[in-house]
Amino acid sequence: MLSVLDIFRIGIGPSSSHTVGPMRISNMFVRALKRSGKFDRVSKIHIELQGSLALTGVGHGTPRASILGLMGHKPETYDPAKGERQLERIDNEGILSLGDERDIAFDTKADVDLAGHIIPELHPNGMRLVAYDYKGVVLSDRSYFSTGGGFVATRQQLEKPAKDDRVKAGNPVPHRFTSAAELLDICAVEQLCVHELVLCNEDAMRPRAKTEAGLDRIAQAMDSCIDRGLTQTGILPGGLKVRRRAPELWGKLQSNPQSNEREQLFDWLNCFAMAVNEENAAGGKVVTAPTNGAAGILPAVMRFYCLDAADNACTESRRKFLLTAGAIGLLYKQRASISGAEMGCQGEVGVACSMAAGGLAALWGGTPTQIASAAEIGMEHNLGLTCDPVGGLVQVPCIERNAIGAVKAVNAARLALHRDEVSIVSLDQVIETMRQTGLDMSTKYKETSQGGLAVNVIEC
Repeated sequence: MLSVLDIFRIGIGPSSSHTVGPMRISNMFVRALKRSGKFDRVSKIHIELQGSLALTGVGHGTPRASILGLMGHKPETYDPAKGERQLERIDNEGILSLGDERDIAFDTKADVDLAGHIIPELHPNGMRLVAYDYKGVVLSDRSYFSTGGGFVATRQQLEKPAKDDRVKAGNPVPHRFTSAAELLDICAVEQLCVHELVLCNEDAMRPRAKTEAGLDRIAQAMDSCIDRGLTQTGILPGGLKVRRRAPELWGKLQSNPQSNEREQLFDWLNCFAMAVNEENAAGGKVVTAPTNGAAGILPAVMRFYCLDAADNACTESRRKFLLTAGAIGLLYKQRASISGAEMGCQGEVGVACSMAAGGLAALWGGTPTQIASAAEIGMEHNLGLTCDPVGGLVQVPCIERNAIGAVKAVNAARLALHRDEVSIVSLDQVIETMRQTGLDMSTKYKETSQGGLAVNVIEC
């Protein structure tokens, strides 16, 4: 099984599939060249971005991220100052530092091809890299796919996925589940809460102290992103002239923190969610939750309902929240997809809303059945949500959509905890419905900026 720490990854904005994934892919390609002994013979590298990576790649920073990956940068440890210097060198001198070890000639306009007309059958986020020697002979020609949430795969991995018995042997866990029904059955038999079950599985992958440290690191990164977003002002890059609004709303809340206005709950959640996604839009450091485009929902809910991060009880609450939300995210990743290019925004904001609803239900003492119900409600009312970013930028409607998703997640948890009977629609059924809806959805509504708001809003 995948780990919940695979779902929550620290990376850079604005997109996990279009920025984080391509950076990892380029890095993988360079490592493969080294393993094959061809690295020192490389004279030229050509990048072909296909499908959604090309159609919305410029607005998502995909060419830039792909090039940074060739120079050895990784999303988790990216140094912006060093990266910018290296990119400027490419622009000024036409020199790329391959793997940060040796220089080769590189022309961004000639060596990065936006092949939007190529829509790979295996996954719409295709990426092909070709390395040549000084005579123009092909040294390596590989195709990869950015499958959402920063996950990447080779052509071989998608064409021949690991068999079920190999998966079991490769990552044995005491409570393996592939559906919500199995998860609930195990919880009932073993008398475990969802977060306890997941933690037992994580124990099979690493010492518990490391898992807890990883969860705490993720929570801290989410908090730090909110804090940065609450202090940064100005216009977001990209040309849409979108103004950062979180700091202004934060100032109003700070001046009247004890307001009895019932609707102020919305303001707090809106403020925290927008702070994260404004940072994401600016290319800042965020946590995939489960993607960058939906990165504000879980942090906003967790921040509001676990206010004092220094408190030990709050630390435990955050771990419970992330473990529970992570279990729900694993179900979507395993049974459907968290890629906007495959599922539309229901696979990003919809999944994040579902995860946050389940996590909050756990914090409020919900049973495993109520947690699954909260997650189901969170997705059910996001079904069919399109991904149609204006200008190919993760700004409109993405930033406000995270704010709405956070509020919706809280309401989903409330509804679930007020329900005594078993939900008519199960979590497994809503995940399958999301998958089918995504397959049926027109390509123009799946992160291509060829339909919806993207064509009806003038970019000026």
